[in-house]
Amino acid sequence: MSKTATIAIDDKTIDLPVIVGTENEVAIDIEKLRALTGAITLDPGYKNSGSCKSAITFLDGEEGILRYRGYSIEDLAEKSNFLEVAYLVIFGELPTAQQISKFENDIRKYTLVNEEMKGIIDGFPKHAHPMGILASLTCALTAFNPKVVDADKESDMYEAVCKIMGKFLVVATWTYRKINGYPLNYYDNTLPYVDNFLQLMFKLPTGPYKVNPVVLNAIDKLFILHADHEQNCSTSTVRMVGSSHAGLFASISAGVSALWGPLHGGANQAVLEMLEEIQKDGGDANKYLAKAKDKNDPFRLMGFGHRVYKNFDPRARIIKKAADEVLAELGVNDPILKIAKDLEEMALKDEYFVARNLYPNVDFYSGIIYRALGIPTEMFTVMFAIGRLPGWVAQWKEMRENKEPIGRPRQVYVGEPLRPFKEMSNR
Repeated sequence: MSKTATIAIDDKTIDLPVIVGTENEVAIDIEKLRALTGAITLDPGYKNSGSCKSAITFLDGEEGILRYRGYSIEDLAEKSNFLEVAYLVIFGELPTAQQISKFENDIRKYTLVNEEMKGIIDGFPKHAHPMGILASLTCALTAFNPKVVDADKESDMYEAVCKIMGKFLVVATWTYRKINGYPLNYYDNTLPYVDNFLQLMFKLPTGPYKVNPVVLNAIDKLFILHADHEQNCSTSTVRMVGSSHAGLFASISAGVSALWGPLHGGANQAVLEMLEEIQKDGGDANKYLAKAKDKNDPFRLMGFGHRVYKNFDPRARIIKKAADEVLAELGVNDPILKIAKDLEEMALKDEYFVARNLYPNVDFYSGIIYRALGIPTEMFTVMFAIGRLPGWVAQWKEMRENKEPIGRPRQVYVGEPLRPFKEMSNR
């Protein structure tokens, strides 16, 4: 392959360098395009534009491959746990026993959230959306942690990582407690990280809480599968905001807001809302499968196919097993979950869906698990955010350590040309 790409504009021809990544991804470096030609590229949605070089996550949508720092998602989900994967994603290597022990203990130093934060959460109405609460609380953490992170100082970066890992989990679960009217729980420093998530969510003052190992395994895997996903909307938002040298908490808060949208993190919520719609209409999965295949019908089958994965979502294969185990363990008798299973079975056998690679994705199965655990639909995206936190942190950290410039996209102006000002009497 040529090491340059030639672009001709009018009578001017320039050569631009071609970059090849470690997984043979090819990119044309257009950094000097405008300086050399006066022209820019136009790429709505940035589908063909790389914003950075990153060593964190490799994704091949055509082949259905997802790797963190070179490790396959299949191996990590089977052989590791969420906190180890978080360490890997953030710091670049799988931790030793000593490193993971230190990391967990250092996180525990920062699991207490300032009591004044309770006043902030009390100010939200009970019906407030948990993602709105989470974005606000995450940003508010900046006020209680005003120290500026020196990106050139390893100790500062490490402390910031431990702080956000400890406090974010607490405030995320507080959103669930708020909408349910439950008293807020505190982190238990005698328990592992994901076990803490479960007790923070579900422990009631009226009795002890016992962690179900099947549920713990499913949640751990879901968090691993969501830990990072290359330059998606929320991740690129974190990097963009962080490029202004905004703090970590503020940057993560921006990522939470980006994740909220139904086309991104809200997809698993959309799955359950679709299933509820089907149930209200009689619960006929066959009818809605036919509607999904009808080009003239506006109905869209949520949770099937993926914008990035053109073959299958590798995360879905992993979490399907966990979903089956959770449903069997809990013995949930929920008509909505039955509709979900019917849709899954039909779609996996239907020629229309198979030919188009419209397989159930991770959002489909995660929604099933959360529903089975009694987690409200509006909390699903918060669950996504907890899992995605290590990726956001890693991307922010990488961007700052690489001293990347402030993000500043260009545009093609299509408005009015220069025109004279009209006095009020002539308008």
